Amino acid sequence: MIKAIIATGIFAALAAIVFKKGDFGAIPTKADCIEYKKRCPHHTGKHFTYLDKWEETGLPEDKRVSSKGTSPADKLPICIPNLKTVAIDQIKVTWFGHSTILLQIHDMNILFDSMFSERSSPFQWVEPKRFTHPSIGIDELPHIDAVLISHDHYDHLDRRTVQQLDRKTDRFIVSLGLDKHLEKWHISSEKITSLAWWESIDINGLEITCTPSRHFSGRGIVGQNSTQWCSWVLCDEYHCIFNSCDGSYGGHFKAIQEHFLSFDLAFMECGQYNKKWHYSHLYPEESVMAAKILNAKKIMPIHWGAFTLSTHSWYDGPERFVTEAEKNDLCVITPHLCETFSLDDTPTVNYWWRKYI
Repeated sequence: MIKAIIATGIFAALAAIVFKKGDFGAIPTKADCIEYKKRCPHHTGKHFTYLDKWEETGLPEDKRVSSKGTSPADKLPICIPNLKTVAIDQIKVTWFGHSTILLQIHDMNILFDSMFSERSSPFQWVEPKRFTHPSIGIDELPHIDAVLISHDHYDHLDRRTVQQLDRKTDRFIVSLGLDKHLEKWHISSEKITSLAWWESIDINGLEITCTPSRHFSGRGIVGQNSTQWCSWVLCDEYHCIFNSCDGSYGGHFKAIQEHFLSFDLAFMECGQYNKKWHYSHLYPEESVMAAKILNAKKIMPIHWGAFTLSTHSWYDGPERFVTEAEKNDLCVITPHLCETFSLDDTPTVNYWWRKYI
């Protein structure tokens, strides 16, 4: 009995520390929900949903390569990125692992779903550690014109990373409702733009559009689906880029393609899936199928390489993704961690992960 009381006390103390720091974020108010309902056909007045007209059922089974080896056999190779600016009509990409991507486009630095912490969790002693750390820290990043955040799960929205980025970021562009989390973490509301699906913002000729996804949201037991999730499209007069972020298969991919016609590059989710999560995450084969629907000229697998948050092997996603892409004659890019590549480069598939199985 005494041990149980002590354990409860320790847990309560730790929870109090987390809540004081605000890792769980904020819950939208009734007034917020009224605004969301006005802007979003997929908001019920209480929470966000996925539109019925896009739902796909009877999705395929998980044909994983392996469920063994949820972490690499050795430390993964880490490159030193080349973050020099490029001409306005050129594009460079640096992948820091999982879904954290620096996109240098239209003479600007755009950072997606930045997560530089040790663990994807409100508690830095819970959940698997990241396999390896990026070769550079936040302080060594160039000035960031915009940080884009798709949804509020811990592997995409990290309080520590956001607060560290604040001093070197012009603006945060977030899916609707995430602004409340950032404001709780003392990010100025003047720096935050929240977007509903199909809403856009133009920054010096670069149009950033919040596009649909089939996923869910929530940072704790309460507040599930109280904030929106999304994918992103970035277009200027030279290129159009798609980022699937997190989400399962559905009719929204065709809706996005009909709106934008084609993409020069698509970042496609291909990790952290299992049978129970199938209606919120893509299997790798579905990810390639979605990229084909999007009419993407080049594709790159993301949402892997830093953590294994599901039950498959750490390399299952890219292995299956590349195999399926080659069957469909799609052009695949598989950079090392922290490697910078130019969209103008001739891509070659690099199976570098096979050395660490």
